[in-house]
Amino acid sequence: MDRLSLTIGNYLVGNAKEAAGIELCMPPARIRFDARCAFALTGAECSARLDNNPIGIGQRVLVEVGQTLDLSVASVGIRAYLCVSGGIDVPLVLRSRSTDLHAGMGGLDGRLIRRGDILNVAPSRESYGTTSAVPLPQPGHSIRIVPGPDMDDFTAESRELLFKGPWKVTIQSNRMGYRLEGPTLIRQDNGELKSHAVFAGTIQVPSSGAPIVLMADAPATGGYPRIAAVIAADQWRLAQVPPGASIHFEPSSRAAALLAFQEQHHYLERVQRSLRAH
Repeated sequence: MDRLSLTIGNYLVGNAKEAAGIELCMPPARIRFDARCAFALTGAECSARLDNNPIGIGQRVLVEVGQTLDLSVASVGIRAYLCVSGGIDVPLVLRSRSTDLHAGMGGLDGRLIRRGDILNVAPSRESYGTTSAVPLPQPGHSIRIVPGPDMDDFTAESRELLFKGPWKVTIQSNRMGYRLEGPTLIRQDNGELKSHAVFAGTIQVPSSGAPIVLMADAPATGGYPRIAAVIAADQWRLAQVPPGASIHFEPSSRAAALLAFQEQHHYLERVQRSLRAH
C-alpha cells in the first residue's frame, strides 16, 4: 500500500527495493527473531521496543538470536513496514512475492500472517557491524489529483465540490478501495459506461455520488465514471490515512504529477547513496 516506506526500509537493511517485507496494518504486533540479522521499521509512527529497549523508526537496527520486537498501536499513520536484511523468503509468483488475498496466491500460502507463523529470511551479503538512520518523509492529508477521462461528465458544481471537501475515509475502506464520505458528486449524463481499464489511484464515482479511490488491490477493469486519479507520488500518503480521518484533494497537472514522481525517485536515490556511503 505504501511503496515509498517499503522501499526506504529495504534500502536501510541493504536490500533491493523489490525485496519482500511485512506490512503491518494497525499494529500492535510481536515478532521474535531466531537468527542474527538487521531490520528497519518505516511507515506509521508506532512505539517499538526490542527486548523492552525503545527503538525509533527509520533506522537500521541489529538484532541477535532470540530477541523480541514489540510494536504498539500507531500514533501517526496506519501501516508500518518491517524490512529484514535478505528479505522475507517466500516463493515468487508472477515475478512477485506479494500476497493476493482475493486470489489466495503469493506470499505465505496466499493468506494473512497468523499468530505462530514462522517466516524464513533469504541470505544476505550485508555486514551487520553498523547502524544507520534516514529522515522519513512526513505523511499528510492533502492529496494531489489529476483530471480523469470522465471528469467533464460531472456538473460544474460537482467538479468544484471535489476540491472543496473535506472527504472522510469511511470504515468500509480496504486494500481494494477507500470509500469517501462528503459532498454528493452528480454526473450530467447517467448513461451506462462500457468497462474500461482502472488502476491504483483511480477515483471512481458510483451512482450514489460518493467517490471510491482504488488502492493497491484494485481490480483491472471497472464501469464507474473516473472523475480523477491520485498522482503516483501521493498514493503512499493516502495509504497512511486511517478510517475516520479526512482528506482534501488538490488539483495537479500531468506535468506537475510527473515532476513530483521524479522528485520522489531522486529522493530515494539520495537515500540509497547515503546509506551505501555510510
